[in-house]
Amino acid sequence: MAIPASVWRLLVIGLVFHLVYIGTVFDCYFTSPVVHGMKQHSLKTAEAKRLVLIVGDGLRADLLLAKNGFSMIPGSPEIVAPYLRSIIETRGAFGISHTRVPTESRPGHVALIGGMYEDVSAVTKGWKTNPVDFDSVFNQSSTTFSFGSPDILPMFARGATPGKVEMWCYDEHEEDFTKDATALDVWVIENLRVLFQNATTDPQLDARLRGEKTVFFLHLLGLDTTGHSYRPHSIEYMVNIQFVDVIVKQTEELLRNFYGDEETAFVFTADHGMSRIGNHGDGDPDNTRTPLIVWGKGVRGPLPDTQPSSHDEYSKPWDLSHLVRRDVEQADVSVLMSSLIGVNWPVNSVGVLPDVDPTKPGYLLPKEGEKTQAEAALVNAQVILEQYRIKHDQKKRHSLFYKQYPFFAAWEDRESVPGEGVLADIEVLIEQKNYNAARLRAKDLIEHTLEGLRYLQTYDRTMIRGIVIVAYLGWIAFGAVSVLLPSANAPTRRLPLHIPTAAILVGFWSLFAKQRSPWSFYIYIVFPCYFWDQVLARATGPFLRYVWRCGFKSLIGHVFRGALVVVALQAMVAGYTHRSIWSASFAVIGIVWPVLVWPREVLVKERKLAIRWALACLATAVFPLLDVHQEENPPMIITGAVAIYIVGLSGLLAMVHYDYKDADRFRQILSYQLSGIGLNILFVTFIVRDLQLKHPVPRYLRFLGWCSFLGSIIAPFVFHVPVSNPHGRAVSFFIGLGVCFIWLTINSEGLFYAAYTVTLALWIEVETALRAHSEGKTEKVPEKDEDGKDSSASSGDTVDKPAEDKKATKKDEEEVKANTAPKDLSAYRPRADNLRIAVFFLFFVQVAFFGTGNVASISSFYLEPVYRLVPIFSPFLMAALLILKIVTPYVTLATTFSILNARLDLPPFSLVLLALTLTDIMTITFFLNVSDTGSWLEIGQTISFFCISSLLLVWSAALCALGEHLMAGQPRGLQGMPRPPPSKDWDPEWRTRLEEEIARARATAAANANANAAAATGLQGGAAGQYGAYGAYGGELAGQYGAGEGRAGRRRRTGAVDPSVFTASGSGAGAGAGVGASSSAGPAYGGPGAFAGQYAGGDQFNGGPMGELGTAAPAGAYAPIPPANEGRPSEVRTGTKRRRR
Repeated sequence: MAIPASVWRLLVIGLVFHLVYIGTVFDCYFTSPVVHGMKQHSLKTAEAKRLVLIVGDGLRADLLLAKNGFSMIPGSPEIVAPYLRSIIETRGAFGISHTRVPTESRPGHVALIGGMYEDVSAVTKGWKTNPVDFDSVFNQSSTTFSFGSPDILPMFARGATPGKVEMWCYDEHEEDFTKDATALDVWVIENLRVLFQNATTDPQLDARLRGEKTVFFLHLLGLDTTGHSYRPHSIEYMVNIQFVDVIVKQTEELLRNFYGDEETAFVFTADHGMSRIGNHGDGDPDNTRTPLIVWGKGVRGPLPDTQPSSHDEYSKPWDLSHLVRRDVEQADVSVLMSSLIGVNWPVNSVGVLPDVDPTKPGYLLPKEGEKTQAEAALVNAQVILEQYRIKHDQKKRHSLFYKQYPFFAAWEDRESVPGEGVLADIEVLIEQKNYNAARLRAKDLIEHTLEGLRYLQTYDRTMIRGIVIVAYLGWIAFGAVSVLLPSANAPTRRLPLHIPTAAILVGFWSLFAKQRSPWSFYIYIVFPCYFWDQVLARATGPFLRYVWRCGFKSLIGHVFRGALVVVALQAMVAGYTHRSIWSASFAVIGIVWPVLVWPREVLVKERKLAIRWALACLATAVFPLLDVHQEENPPMIITGAVAIYIVGLSGLLAMVHYDYKDADRFRQILSYQLSGIGLNILFVTFIVRDLQLKHPVPRYLRFLGWCSFLGSIIAPFVFHVPVSNPHGRAVSFFIGLGVCFIWLTINSEGLFYAAYTVTLALWIEVETALRAHSEGKTEKVPEKDEDGKDSSASSGDTVDKPAEDKKATKKDEEEVKANTAPKDLSAYRPRADNLRIAVFFLFFVQVAFFGTGNVASISSFYLEPVYRLVPIFSPFLMAALLILKIVTPYVTLATTFSILNARLDLPPFSLVLLALTLTDIMTITFFLNVSDTGSWLEIGQTISFFCISSLLLVWSAALCALGEHLMAGQPRGLQGMPRPPPSKDWDPEWRTRLEEEIARARATAAANANANAAAATGLQGGAAGQYGAYGAYGGELAGQYGAGEGRAGRRRRTGAVDPSVFTASGSGAGAGAGVGASSSAGPAYGGPGAFAGQYAGGDQFNGGPMGELGTAAPAGAYAPIPPANEGRPSEVRTGTKRRRR
């Protein structure tokens, strides 16, 4: 398809702009906290010689500590981890470590070991083996011996000081979700035991192990793997906790036996929790609350609970309310470990030692008592203040107008370095042995310094917000100008920017250079300058003229329609967090819209269509109301698969065809695909059964499953349904990709896919009916001469004579091409209903994502269904399968939207261009709603919502391109069907006999006494197609005879038509009826005879496969004309009677 350069230019600018501006949310809200050049600080003395850190990956605090936490499991013990519980009750301190979003293994371990929270953009740096660009406890230790997962250990070993971090990892293929994950944890303890055994024969290893400031890190992945596979409230998860409890006991015994002393400190915690559906990553409280148990050398024992109580409703079931529960932030664990073994604190740490606050019990039991606690508080303040000083100096040197954080600004006249005076005061208080006062002063300084770090972190936020808002508004205006104003009217200039715009751009660049802003800032500012320069240059004059000429009533109408669009888009924004809004929206477009907005004539005539549309919308509206927590339900999976099968089978049986060869090919392809659906159901049933029974899945069964899965997906791309049948091709893609909702679903997602697809199919018919009514009302009636005949017909300038048809082969071919080629997009002018269609398109784009994701359920992101195909942990392949499932409904939407464009005869990308001017109304709202404070669930959601909205333009354009590619060459126009083939491809004998039949029909019509009240229906040329009492789809020779509405090329006739005139390659769409004998001389696809038209008044007949050339039936005498219809063509359906006239 040929798309004008101006359109490509607009699309490319839009795509680049939105992709680049995704970075603004990170530059504005989530810049990296890592800085360099800080001095290191540590306590003068160590409390323990060595430290053991044990991390139970994916362990929830409540399931570890609660009594009867697994009461749902028959025979479960009252206390699932007796050894850890005995430590809490007799010789240790405990609490909850609160994690932050994203609750994933990498950021969780970075917080525990590095003492800092990675910014969200850190995910772009990699996962397993990226270099560590921040300090950590491991890097400050003498040696760290680490055991566990290859997903975690390498990121601390690579980047640390060489020789500091030793690691032992099992192979990646051992992380098999279908196997017993406790084996992973057993591997860890066994290799620790081997390490100590080797030291007995290796003096060098023995010396390293016995050195001070040594760290042992045991990463126990079994709980995370088990939780994903079986969910936390399963017996498997309970058993894994029991294994971990035993491993902790064995670890302590190994170190006691090897060292023969009590100089070891132990820390047991988790990197994140696990939601009840077996997921983590978001801010679900079960994901953010992890256990923290500390015991050994330098750690206090249990203390009685304080008043007010340290416990809440969450910990009451633990039956530990008599003991103090001391909660911490996850980053606080790193400074606690640094204090215990006396190493330098990580320079990037923002953790706060629990012992800093003298009003609450801490975790330390130092040798020198409160003095050490006060000194630790001082060190804590120094470490955080060092980071503030570095950032303060950078900002002061490079900012044009710098204003320091108010707390330190008050001391600016008395100290050269921020916080210098406060640190001196704390040191004096320690010297005076006023330890409580020193700790309080340090606590206050730490709080203000953390606020100051945030102040500097967000120093440029106001400026960035302003740039972003102006840029998005500029894009909206630029897009509107590009769509509404012809490019030919754009002024020609030598320079792309006016001098004032260039001056503004240079001014901002100079400011950024002074501030040493990131390079991305220089790019951000280019877009708003360019957009507004183009808008003001191209649209100022036309806009003012339009406002001047536009009446007040018309202007109010435009404002009202614009307000409705904004309300609809803001409703979509609210739908991101309130799922019921999507259901309410379906109810509005399914019931309220037809009843209140549809023309009464359309609602009456298309009442069956309106009912089907309402039912489809209501069915799809059910899914956003479903519970987001889904359990694997094999019967529901099968039900969804059957629904997909039924929808595909209905498409096979009810599809309209215009070529018997295409019909046969269509039936063959869909029959194969429907058989594939049955095979996939069979394989999924067997594999799900084996997984639930914990039986090993046979390799041959998994291999056959992969073959069936991939074969079904590839089939519609390899075996194409003929493009002359666009609906059939769309059904083929629906069935082929529907296997994703069989293999990768755990509940009702298959039903959603079927309901969503039916709704889209009916949307095409709804818009077609509305457009047909709209065009019918706006078309003019041609003038008639004195005899009541169409003057345009008698003039001979709009139709061809039969004798001239034989010379019009080239013209016919060009007309056929014109009927299947898209219009020139540069000539497109939007209509009011096109704006509604664009909003509907955006609505369906949103529902396609959230219907299989965050709205109907979050089942798309469960790993359980992925195990059916990929039992070994493979993040990229698993992610690819989940993404494939998410993309599947969009393929259906893409084909639907392409068919709708063709049905309405709109140029490709026309409606997407309208959507370009609408999406950023949502984007601005999401950008302003982004938050980096408060609930971490809200923080993660706001980032996701903004990114989704920003990518909506890219995704919409990609959908349009995909649909046009998959449906390229489909027939266009309101009829939604192709014209007959050009005359050169016809059988000459057939053509001759057809001309004779036409001559007889003309003679009969001329003999009719009442020519104004009689007519014959159109005659289908070429191959038999549309027959019936009302209207016809005209062939190459046969045109529209009779009264009612006739169509000659692009020109419409109304009233009686001279029977001596017919159209060449016209499109019959009128009303006419006759009475006479119907032809039955030979079977024909869709009608009697291979070429004969239907002359019988109102006869209905059964279609069949194309037969031998039949003999035309003689035309009968004409009867009076029945009431005229709306000009909609008859339809011939395979194996059925004619359904609609």
